[in-house]
Amino acid sequence: MFAGVIGGYLFTGIRDVINYFQVGTTNIPIAIGLILMMYPPLAKVKYEQLPQVFRNKKVLTLSLVQNWIIGPVLMFVLAIAFLSGHHEYMVGLILIGLARCIAMVIVWNDLAAGDREYCAGLVAFNSIFQVLFFSVYAYFFITLLPQWLGLQGMVVDISIGQIAESVFIYLGIPFIGGMASRFIGLKSKGKDWYEHNFIPRISPITLIALLFTILVMFSLKGEHIVQLPLDVVRIAVPLCIYFVAMFFVSFYLSMKIGATYEQSTTLSFTAASNNFELAIAVAVAVFGIDSGQAFAAVIGPLVEVPVLISLVNVAFWFKRKYFPYAVNTVTGVCHVNRFET
Repeated sequence: MFAGVIGGYLFTGIRDVINYFQVGTTNIPIAIGLILMMYPPLAKVKYEQLPQVFRNKKVLTLSLVQNWIIGPVLMFVLAIAFLSGHHEYMVGLILIGLARCIAMVIVWNDLAAGDREYCAGLVAFNSIFQVLFFSVYAYFFITLLPQWLGLQGMVVDISIGQIAESVFIYLGIPFIGGMASRFIGLKSKGKDWYEHNFIPRISPITLIALLFTILVMFSLKGEHIVQLPLDVVRIAVPLCIYFVAMFFVSFYLSMKIGATYEQSTTLSFTAASNNFELAIAVAVAVFGIDSGQAFAAVIGPLVEVPVLISLVNVAFWFKRKYFPYAVNTVTGVCHVNRFET
C-alpha cells in the first residue's frame, strides 16, 4: 500500500502505463495476477476428501447456514448500516461477504489446531458452491434485494451474466487448473511429490500476485489516497465487527450441536474468513480497477490478518475452558467426554 501510494503520487505517469493495458473494465496484467493468485490455494485443496464432509449431515448443514445464509446477510446489514452513504464501498463490502474463504482459512485452522481433513473438505465444498452460485448471490444481494427493501438510491444494476463471466475467469479457470493439477499430479507423480515438491514451489505465487495487485491498485489512487484515510477506517470497522461476530456465533452454534473442538474451530474459521481474491477480482472486472468497490475489497485482507490471528488465541482459550479433555480427533470421531477422568 505504502509503495503504491508513494509511486502513484510521485510518478503520475504510472497510471497511464497501467491503463494502457485496459480492455473495457479488465486490465490484462491485473487479470493474470488475480488468476495466478487463485491457482495455488485451489491446487492445495484435497478434492478426494470432499465425501468426508457429507458424513455428518448436522455439521454440514450448519456450515452451509453459516457460510451461505448468516455470513452474506450479516455483511449486507453491516454494509448498509455503515456505508449506505458511500455506495461503491457498500457494494465492495457486500462482495466480500459473498466470497467464502477457500485459502487463508487453512492457515487459521492450522494455527488453531483444527481438523485439517475436515477443513480441506469444507474448502473443496465451498469452492464448488462458489463456482456454481456466486453470480446468483451477487445479483440477488447487490441488485434485487436493495430494490425490494426500497433502497432505490443504493441499487447497482449488474447482471448475472457480468458476474458469472468474472467468476468463471477468476475462479472457474484456476479452479479447473487446480483440480486438474491435483489429480494429474497425484496420479503421475504420487502424493509425496505433489505435497512436498509441487505445492511448495507454487505457494509463493499467491502472495506475490496479491502484493502486485495491491501495489497497482494503490498506485492508481496515489494522487488521492492521502485524502482517504478515514475511508479506510470506515471500511475497516464493519469488517472487524463481521469477523468477530461470525467467529463467536459459529463457535457457539458448533458447540450446541455437539461438534468437537477441532470441528468447531474449523467451522468457525471457515465462516469468519473470506475469499478476498475473488471479491477483488469481481470488483475489478465489473466496476474497474480504480473503483470504490475494488478499493473496499482490497482493504479486506489488510484487516483480516490481525483480527483472525487474535481469534486463533481466542480459540485456544475456548479449548481450555470448554474442552479441557479434548484430544486431537479425526473427522467423524467424537472427542473425549469432558466429565470423564
